[in-house]
Amino acid sequence: MQINIRKGQPQDVPQVFELVQELARYERAPEQITNTVEQMMEDGFGANPIFGLIVAETQEKIVGIAIYYTRYSTWKGRRLYLEDLIVTEPMRGHGAGKLLLDATVAQARATNCTGVMWQVLDWNAPSIAFYEQYGARLDGEWINCHIDF
Repeated sequence: MQINIRKGQPQDVPQVFELVQELARYERAPEQITNTVEQMMEDGFGANPIFGLIVAETQEKIVGIAIYYTRYSTWKGRRLYLEDLIVTEPMRGHGAGKLLLDATVAQARATNCTGVMWQVLDWNAPSIAFYEQYGARLDGEWINCHIDF
């Protein structure tokens, strides 16, 4: 099966949002989504984009995405934060995730980042195993904190 990796485009956003909703269902939190297609369009492709998008597609259908942005660490400098790596359930195990993560790492290197960071739920054993293949360090020491408005 041929999987094409490319930079996301504005016309991809409706399909991207469907994948975000699929991820929320997988993570057992669909009610947590307050974002919209319109907001993602503005935030990713408006006058001041705040995230980047890489898509994986087969036969013109998007089957996976990587959404990332640049963050700054006072200890490490410029870092690329991988917000979401999503592959549709039927396409898991076909290499799309690897291609997306490889493209994300390449983006980090191309923009002089000192590394890539992301989160994974502690119960998501398939994803943890996938990331461990990359030699990723899984840090159980830090606690996520949020203030929502």
